[in-house]
Amino acid sequence: MASYLARTARAAATHSAVRTLAPATTTAAATAANATAAKSANATIPAISSVVGRALSMRADLGSASSYDPKPFPSLTVSGAAPLEANGVFAESQVAYLDPHQDDLDELKVALEAANLGVVAHFYMDPELQGLLAGVDWDHIVVADSLVMGDAAVRQAEAGVSAIAVLGVDFMTESVRAIMDARGFEHIPVYRVAPQEIGCSLASSAEALAYQAWLQTAAKKDNSLHVVYINTSLLTKAQAQATVPTITCTSGNVVQTILQAFSQIPDLTVFYGPDTYMGENLRVLFKTVSEMPNEQIKALHPAHDQASVRSLLDRLEVFQQGMCVVHHMFGDSVVDDLQTHYPDALLTAHLEVPGGMFELANEAAVQGRGVVGSTANILNFIITRTKEAVAAGNEDKLQFVLGTEAGMVTPIVKSVQKELMGQDAVKVEIIFPVASEAVHVTGESVEEGLSIVPGVSGGEGCSAAGGCATCPFMKMNTLDGLIDVANAVSEPGEMDNSKLLESLLPQRRGMKVNGVLASTLGSQPILHMRHLMTTGKISDELINDVYSR
Repeated sequence: MASYLARTARAAATHSAVRTLAPATTTAAATAANATAAKSANATIPAISSVVGRALSMRADLGSASSYDPKPFPSLTVSGAAPLEANGVFAESQVAYLDPHQDDLDELKVALEAANLGVVAHFYMDPELQGLLAGVDWDHIVVADSLVMGDAAVRQAEAGVSAIAVLGVDFMTESVRAIMDARGFEHIPVYRVAPQEIGCSLASSAEALAYQAWLQTAAKKDNSLHVVYINTSLLTKAQAQATVPTITCTSGNVVQTILQAFSQIPDLTVFYGPDTYMGENLRVLFKTVSEMPNEQIKALHPAHDQASVRSLLDRLEVFQQGMCVVHHMFGDSVVDDLQTHYPDALLTAHLEVPGGMFELANEAAVQGRGVVGSTANILNFIITRTKEAVAAGNEDKLQFVLGTEAGMVTPIVKSVQKELMGQDAVKVEIIFPVASEAVHVTGESVEEGLSIVPGVSGGEGCSAAGGCATCPFMKMNTLDGLIDVANAVSEPGEMDNSKLLESLLPQRRGMKVNGVLASTLGSQPILHMRHLMTTGKISDELINDVYSR
């Protein structure tokens, strides 16, 4: 509590100074000179009071959807010679977290060192926490997608950490625990950072009765293979494996997984779930592929051509009731605004976003102006295009539309800043395709802390008018929670600490499916995916399972 109060006091001092020194129209770049007076790098943010005033005014003017005149989306502009420039309320609230206070960094480092604690966090982590994780001087911190989190935890265990803290939703902690056990690190505890359940709307949809009924349908069809998205619980994977042959996929390898499966099992039917948007987007993607010249298709996968891709489209079934609340709100209004205001921007879209946004980015990708895929694909695309612009040596301003959760802004900005360092010819603008009201007033006064934060007050992290802000479940991971874990690991003998650590262990330990531990049975689809990633082929074990059931 004392550390929390100290951080609150620092925030109050910072925002009070900013409120006094920065007019409403001042950009982050123009207020950089106030850093000393504010005693924080956060002094580059425009006055929080004026931001709140604009937010309240904007809400008052909304009235109804029909009277709202959409303006260009908020954005952050990164250059090599100037501070970040924020355009719009949402972007300003993001900037607040990208350059954390040194006292907070020092406090976190001391706690992590004392506990010898490794940290693995998802890309969608709250920007405030990501800013601290990116800035703290501690070797055992990795921010990545859900698959890499488990591998990173293993590397940290090999390096000698005493425990692992997982910043993500609960199924990620379960997966990290299972991977650690499989690699011989059962003795190293894995902790969540909140005692409450940290759920996930998409993972929950795969545990509903509708999904089980859908899998039963798949089991009745000859030569069926269930391709399940990795962002599901071990219990889901175990129940699926018990019902129908199952392989896990990521958004980065799902295309190759499906193409390879059809190449090795020609009479196959694939059942993809639970993410409905990703499944339907895959159908759009494969239709696009089926219209490409055979030479290009074979470059994507040597066993396929136009005919084989068209054929697989008739045998690709998609679950129709799965949704991630974060990606759900990239709707038609967002697509229309992008086409109107950003016709020349480079477009990125996660495979989970709705069809309109995906199709727009997919079309751009075909033309070499965008990318569709995983969070890692998006990050690599932005870095690569930035490197190319810098190498060209001409004055240029790249615009990237970030078609995924806003938490990705931290690794993107940090990576782009590295590429732009030492030059001022190239600038990079990161555009958030969110509605302007995708922020909410917290109820705190300016003196108490941040008066606005990303996300609507309804708690879904998305704007009701379309456009996503941040994942509400990921927000349950906090700096105070992480420090509490570290302090408890440092002194586990104290009764309160022991109780806290017990409450932070993966919640569904010991559950069984058909008499087998869910962690064991649920790991089989992951191992099938690992085999594919290592060898490029579906394992004989899985093929035999498909033909023998």
